[in-house]
Amino acid sequence: MENKETPPQEQPNNPLHGVKSATVLEVLVDHYTWDELADRVNINCFKSNPTIKSSLKFLRKEQWARDKVEQLYLDLVKK
Repeated sequence: MENKETPPQEQPNNPLHGVKSATVLEVLVDHYTWDELADRVNINCFKSNPTIKSSLKFLRKEQWARDKVEQLYLDLVKK
């Protein structure tokens, strides 16, 4: 019996499908800097000694913060 890999499912209604959270955060930091990002999304992990690792850890726990960061990313890539 052959084990064929199935292609990934397309998700046309999910613009973030296939985009890693780390990539989202890196793009935002490159574009806005940590200071401006903290002004746009008011969370401490962007204000106090910010790192990608600590921010990802927080965003995995807090859906409201992840939603804000993802929306900011979507707004940026639409431009």
